[in-house]
Amino acid sequence: MGILNAMPPYNLFGLEEQDYKKAKVVVFPIPYDSTSTYKVGSREGPRAIIEASRSMELYSEELNRRISDIGIYTMEEMAPDFDSPKGMVDRIAKEVSLALDDSKVPLLIGGEHTIAIGAVKAIAGKYKDFSVLHFDAHADSYDEFHNSRYCHACVMARIREICKSCYSVGVRSIDEKSAKKLNDILYMKEARKLSARLIAEKILKSTTKNLYVTIDLDVLDSAEMPSTGTPEPGGFRYNELKDILEIVLKQRKLIGMDVNELCPLPGMVAPNYLAAKLIYQALGYAFLSRK
Repeated sequence: MGILNAMPPYNLFGLEEQDYKKAKVVVFPIPYDSTSTYKVGSREGPRAIIEASRSMELYSEELNRRISDIGIYTMEEMAPDFDSPKGMVDRIAKEVSLALDDSKVPLLIGGEHTIAIGAVKAIAGKYKDFSVLHFDAHADSYDEFHNSRYCHACVMARIREICKSCYSVGVRSIDEKSAKKLNDILYMKEARKLSARLIAEKILKSTTKNLYVTIDLDVLDSAEMPSTGTPEPGGFRYNELKDILEIVLKQRKLIGMDVNELCPLPGMVAPNYLAAKLIYQALGYAFLSRK
């Protein structure tokens, strides 16, 4: 006998029905934060986002649709690899490759930003021509950090080895060596002077049709998104980031995405809900509004 008044199922957005074969998007919750160097706890991010998403209204008044109707399937949480960060990256790449073989769009929920390396590695095995759009307060461009090449601070260094078309947006923390070398970054000091449309136009000029999006939530201002492991002041507001994504995703083919670095704070659920809503809206722009 079933419970007459049950809570929504435990999956992203609390969907009553999930069908892997019919799903367009496959969700990978990855509770991994083994290389975090300031504030640990992003391993709790996937559960916090899923919990918040189960209380969301699935009808989008903006798009006049239930975005979840595109078909979303949530996998079980991926077990961390405690042997080595590279081992975790390889595990993620293998799991994501299986979904890509089934013609699914992978959506990874971290956990720390290192998860993006594995996803992009899998994407490169399927797509020969694609770009990586990187939203982050930090450049993540160290070749090695704390004796590791597979660390949250090395994410874009490894991704640039895999994909030659990368564009970072919102950066306001970077090491001197990278600042002098890299020219594919829209710094926050420049973005503050531009509208969402002008920022989106810069992104569209710098990326190809097939687009992988990686979002470190600390790209948002820490006043609105305090729940991160390495908060930086002076970032985007939620509506600014949402508007940029809307313009870009309507004109690109989203082939994968990750949202990471939510480090939940006890008693503060608004940032968790923000992250869930941002994911939901991005999926709507990508699959219900694309030109």
